[in-house]
Parts: sequence; structure tokens; C-alpha cells
Amino acid sequence: MSMKYVRDYYAVPAKRGGRVRYTGDGAPRLGTITSADHRIRVRLDGEKRPRIFHPTWELEYLPEEAAR
Repeated sequence: MSMKYVRDYYAVPAKRGGRVRYTGDGAPRLGTITSADHRIRVRLDGEKRPRIFHPTWELEYLPEEAAR
């Protein structure tokens, strides 16, 4: 499985290097997508290692213009 699988199956605009806002810990946090299998890995800003997330749970995919 791959990033393309995640995009097609879950209908999300996930791509390596894409920015997301994670809202599952109470306060929103920004992060960068690093990889995917059937889930995605996101390195939240300020953390060294990526975390594993379900592609549709508590994630907002940011447009490229807003992520800069």
C-alpha cells in the first residue's frame, strides 16, 4: 500500500511533505506527512519522530498556500 492508495481509498489529498492540522489532543497542532502504508505518518512540529494516524481521523489537510 502507498500514498496513492491512501489518497484513492480515503479520498484525502495526502502527499509526502504535505501539511496537516491534527486536532485530537485538544489544542490543534501542525505537522508534516512523512510516509504512508494504509495509515499515514505525520511528524508534528517540534517532535523528532513521526506518529501514525488514520487518514480521516482528527486531521485537516492544509492547502499548499496555507502551509507555507
